[in-house]
Amino acid sequence: MTFKVLLQYLLPHRALSRVVYWATRWTFRPWKDWLIGTIVRNYQVDMDEAAQPDPRAYEHFNAFFTRVLKPGARQPDPDPAVVLCPADGRISQAGTIEDGRIFQAKGQSFTAAELLGDEAAAEPYRNGRFVTVYLSPRDYHRVHMPLAGKLRETVHIPGRIFSVAPFAVEAIPRLFARNERLVCHFDGEHGPFAMVMVGAVLVSSVSTVWDGLVIPPYASHIRRKSFTGQDIRLTRFAEMGRFNMGSTVILLLPPGMAEWDPLASQQPVRVGQRIGHG
Repeated sequence: MTFKVLLQYLLPHRALSRVVYWATRWTFRPWKDWLIGTIVRNYQVDMDEAAQPDPRAYEHFNAFFTRVLKPGARQPDPDPAVVLCPADGRISQAGTIEDGRIFQAKGQSFTAAELLGDEAAAEPYRNGRFVTVYLSPRDYHRVHMPLAGKLRETVHIPGRIFSVAPFAVEAIPRLFARNERLVCHFDGEHGPFAMVMVGAVLVSSVSTVWDGLVIPPYASHIRRKSFTGQDIRLTRFAEMGRFNMGSTVILLLPPGMAEWDPLASQQPVRVGQRIGHG
């Protein structure tokens, strides 16, 4: 075990995340300008595509991190039969959910039931399809709908807040099924699908368009929220949520709903591009 991986087990994840949550919303100009500038330089963030291209104009770091893009900076594939990529980033893994198990990295996997926190909820996805997209600090951090859907339920699942960077994904068993996460269940035109927003070390903060800030507060037990009867419908490519710091989104589809295009591990992807077809 490397020192970086060992630190993931030893660090006080939630205490650090609370400090960073505050620090990324501090409006003190020298602080927020330094922090934003550091990320822009070190990660070569393309500010030309942002609706506000001036890094100094943001109220605080989190406003920069969750920045809106210029109209037209991302466009959905025009074919209504294809599945859209839900986030900017890189493909961590994509493939078949083999008898209920999801591939994480070489030698690592976890079950859909562990990820969703529910055996019954996972059953529709047995032998279905999954795609895992990793968002780095340089990426656009708003998550969009891969398909049109009606929101049925959200499930806030407590857990650790390990890093989701590639080194951690390769080394920490069942990482995505252990981290704090928000599961969003939708009913689509051709069946159910699930979007899982997985938290990461240093904040683990998730917002949705229907509920605003959901994480934090961090959960001590599984929290379910039903939206039956509220008729919350999101169109294909519509924004559904955002990460207030970098993380990972996992899309689950039942068997027969779609086939993935060739998707390689670490392949760069952008919101709205085609990743599969029905």
